[in-house]
Parts: sequence; structure tokens; C-alpha cells
Amino acid sequence: MTNGIKFTVKVFIQTKKRLGNKLREDVATYQDYRKLLDRNDIDAIIQATADHWHTKINIDALRSGRDVYGEKPFSLTIEEGKLLRKVVKETGRVFQLGTQQRSAKQVMDGGPHPRPFQEAVELVRNGRVGKLKQVWVAIPYLSMKGGPFEEQPVPDCLDWDLFQGQSPIRPYTDRRYHPYRGWFDYCGSMAADWGNHHFDIAQWGMDTELTGPTTIEGRGFYPNEGKPNCFDVPDRFFARLNYANGIEVLFFTSLSARYNYGWPTEPHVPMSQEQSDWMFGKDVPDEVRTCDRNGVMFIGDKGRIFVNRANVYGKAAEELAENPLPGNAWRVRPSENHMKNFFDCVQSRDIPVAPAEIGHRSLTPCQLTVISIRLGGRKIQWDPEKEQIIGDNEAQSMQAREQRKPYTIS
Repeated sequence: MTNGIKFTVKVFIQTKKRLGNKLREDVATYQDYRKLLDRNDIDAIIQATADHWHTKINIDALRSGRDVYGEKPFSLTIEEGKLLRKVVKETGRVFQLGTQQRSAKQVMDGGPHPRPFQEAVELVRNGRVGKLKQVWVAIPYLSMKGGPFEEQPVPDCLDWDLFQGQSPIRPYTDRRYHPYRGWFDYCGSMAADWGNHHFDIAQWGMDTELTGPTTIEGRGFYPNEGKPNCFDVPDRFFARLNYANGIEVLFFTSLSARYNYGWPTEPHVPMSQEQSDWMFGKDVPDEVRTCDRNGVMFIGDKGRIFVNRANVYGKAAEELAENPLPGNAWRVRPSENHMKNFFDCVQSRDIPVAPAEIGHRSLTPCQLTVISIRLGGRKIQWDPEKEQIIGDNEAQSMQAREQRKPYTIS
């Protein structure tokens, strides 16, 4: 049994254990999701597949009349995201993206601020750090050193053609199945994975949820140096994104916030000083280069606030108890449980707190960053109204990708 299959079985066993063995032995399971959608007794689905399957499954479910809770990232490519957003609107179904940081009860317990992301956004939007100048979006670091991997026999229990879906046909290795986020065939790297979480909060606080940056410039470090049959995504990066309102976003891997997730990758490969200077640029604060936590930093002309899944940090948050926001202050739409919000909206037909439009817009800066990185650090001009890269045909072509039949999305 391969590591990837072991991981899947382990998750199933843990789920069953948490349910106290209440999971019925006759529960229906399907290798092909389309057979699930053929049933007439299902009103909604929760989709948590590999990233390259997100858009097609969600669209098929929506068009079959189901409401959808879809895990992030919202899509694999920008054009997929635009299509999924369109289908949500056309079908009138409820769609909630799994960016659960919007709902307070989904984050870590025990901190002095039980609704950290909502609180941080409210403080920023109500001017408690003054005029917003810069935002840092720091995601965890996960080593992607690994390979070359030799071809292996496909396990009997795995439909390898179906798993690859729209992606190009590749020889099987368990490292493609798990961790699939080591390969651009199946994901947009950690920049799109964790990036969809934290950029959602950043744009919420910036009041740019329905727009996007105008310029993007990113550089990444590839620990496997492009060698064949190795993980092909960068495992650290730094990017600058500028918005029409004058706010600059620094989007980067927090190199000292190292995660593992139990993924079978090799140890960290250090960068040379020259490589670090190239990636970050020499004018970047040391606090960014040595950052040891992931989260979102809002920097204004009167102070700053940092927020992550544990807490809100900064003078404005510390003084909130003694100096609460006034009754007429701008407020987020409250949500204490992300999944409950979805099911409430399934019943009420209301728009959930993480709808398709915002999910797409919060991922787009991450996808543009990945395009810039893959083009060696090329600066990209973006039109957030037309949602098109300007003056660069090669970069614009990367807003989509060729899809393999019969798994194409339309």
C-alpha cells in the first residue's frame, strides 16, 4: 500500500473514531463523483478533493441543482474561477468557500479574542490603525524538497486516470498522489493554498473584496532546481502587489513558520545570501525575512495589527475593551460557525459569508503571484475590472491551461 493510500485510509479511520463508530457500515461510497450526483435524494455536497478537481465537481454539482460547500482554493486557474463564479450566478445555488477564518468559531480556542479575524478587520476598516499603507500576507513554510521519484505500479484501488482528471497523463508515483500539492499539475502551490485563506482576510480589511491589484511581481525558490520527476513547485517566495487605492501588499512565505502536516517531503534546503537577496530584494525589512509566524499584518500611519488563528496583536486590539468601537461603526457580517452558516443559507437561500465572488477575488492575487513566479519574477500588469493581464501574451495565456479530455470544464 502506498503512502498516499495509507494517508486516505488513516483519515477515514480517524473520522470514524471521532464519530464514535456511528458511521454506518452501509454508508454509500463512490469512486466517481458523477454517480453520487445521479442520486435524487441529495440537496447539497461538501467538496474537499485535490485542487485540480475543485472547479469541475463544483460546476457539475451546481448545474445538477445542488448547493455546494467547496474547499479552497476556489479554482486552479483564473479562468476556471471566472467560470465557476458565472455558474453560481446562473444556477442561483448557494455556494460557500471553505475560507473558515471568516467564521470565528473555526479558529483556535483559548485566545483573548474569540473572533480574531472579524475583530481585526473591523478595527482596520474603522481606522484604528489610521490610513492603511501596507499589508503583509505571510503563509506557512513547507519544504518541497523531494525526488526524483521512480514510476510505480498503480494500486488496484486507485483509478489513476480519473484522479489526474484534466491534468496531463503522468506515470504513477505515490508522491504524485500524496502530497499532490508538490506538483503544478494538481495545484497552485502553497501560495494558492494558504494564500486563499490569508488574502481573503487581507482584502476584507483593505475593502478590496470585489477588486484586485494592478501590479504583481513575485520571485520564488525551487529546492529541486527543475530536475525531472521531482516536486516542481517553489516552497518559498516573495511578492509585491500594488492596488489602485495606494496600498502595497507584501505576500511571502514565513520562513521560520515551518509546517509538516505529515507530508513525506525532505528537509529544508537553505538559500544562499545571494538567493535570498534576489528573492526578497535588498530593501525588504528583516522582520519579513525572518518572520516566524503566519497571518496578516495591517500597517497604517497610526499603528499596526497582526492577526492569525490564535489571536489579534497590536495596540488597537489591546485597547479595544477600554475603547470599544462606537455603535455606528462598520461591522462584518457575523458568523460563528462556517459550516453552520452554509447550512443556514441552504435553508434561507441567503448569500453565505464566503460567496463565490469573494472567493474568486481573494484567490486571484495568489494566482497572479504564481504566474509571475513561474515567469522568473516578471512584473505583471492586471486590470481588475476586465480581469485580464495587460500587455503580456505569455502571462495572459497562463490565466488558463489546456485541459485533457474527457475531463474538460465548460
